[in-house]
Amino acid sequence: MTRPLAVLVAGAGGYVGGELLRLLYQHPFVGKVTAHSRSQDSKGIADVHPTLAPLTQDRFVAGELASLVGNHDVVMMALEHGESAGLVGPLLEKSPRLLIDLAADFRVADTELYARYYGPHKAPELLPRFRYGLCDVVGDKLLGATTIAAPGCFATAAQLALYPLRNLLGQATPALFAVTGSSGAGAKPRDTTHHPARAHNLFAYSSFSHRHEAEILGSLRAWTGRPDAMARLITHSGPMVRGIYLTLHATLADSLPPGTVEHAFVDAYATRPLVRRQRKPPELTHAIGSSYALLHACQSPDGKEIQVTIAIDNLLKGAAGQAVQAMNLALGMPETSGLQAVGAFPC
Repeated sequence: MTRPLAVLVAGAGGYVGGELLRLLYQHPFVGKVTAHSRSQDSKGIADVHPTLAPLTQDRFVAGELASLVGNHDVVMMALEHGESAGLVGPLLEKSPRLLIDLAADFRVADTELYARYYGPHKAPELLPRFRYGLCDVVGDKLLGATTIAAPGCFATAAQLALYPLRNLLGQATPALFAVTGSSGAGAKPRDTTHHPARAHNLFAYSSFSHRHEAEILGSLRAWTGRPDAMARLITHSGPMVRGIYLTLHATLADSLPPGTVEHAFVDAYATRPLVRRQRKPPELTHAIGSSYALLHACQSPDGKEIQVTIAIDNLLKGAAGQAVQAMNLALGMPETSGLQAVGAFPC
């Protein structure tokens, strides 16, 4: 790096935006951070994100995003789903060194698959410009990327569980049972995130229709070469604030030799610094506050069933942390720069 990076964060007033700011203000190769938020214009960043008070006295800015791009190397978009598609075109005309979108707008290259879960795409002509930034699978292939679509939180956990199994599943349709914390719904209060409705409670939602299933299927079909490959994401809202805990189960037509599944995960993630294989199923609190994915994989004694359990922090590994990891990879910085902090325990 010849000089410190300047990074513009759009949508910096939300939970993911706040986590981006926290990581970027402490990143060893970032020198300037601009927090853009229409709703928080001119407010002190620490007034909205109190834990950042020791790091900055800066204030949020508003105004036209395109007018700010020229003074920054990297643009990170932490906006509501659907907003990016209408904004990215003018931003790319300003030729930022790197733009990373954390919404769903450019995650799914198949427009028919996208439309099934999100409706018609608003800017299909821009889809070919984006690389899908599942960092622990793509790795160094992100080097030199200029536009990256960061994966969703459920999709990150699901795909990290699925990827090592891509050549083992055959015709099986894996079930992906996942529980998420209330922060995944964003900072705006809703009936399903209000604390009295969430505490001491657990409920399923988006049956057969969770939007992150689109990117899971898109990746699975590309990995396997099977356009009909299927997986089912079964989502639940849990009583915690942060985190995703996901368990994959698949029943196979034929038995696998002992140790096949474990070896597949060793091979897939042996060089991935932010994926940690566990000897037993991980605990969610061990992942909270970190950008690590903790996972455990095993097979039944008869070799016909597979079970994988994974724990991640939805706001970090599932959003802001992975976006920073993608920035590191794209710009040729050490992959774990700014991401090696471990979580607090107990939390």
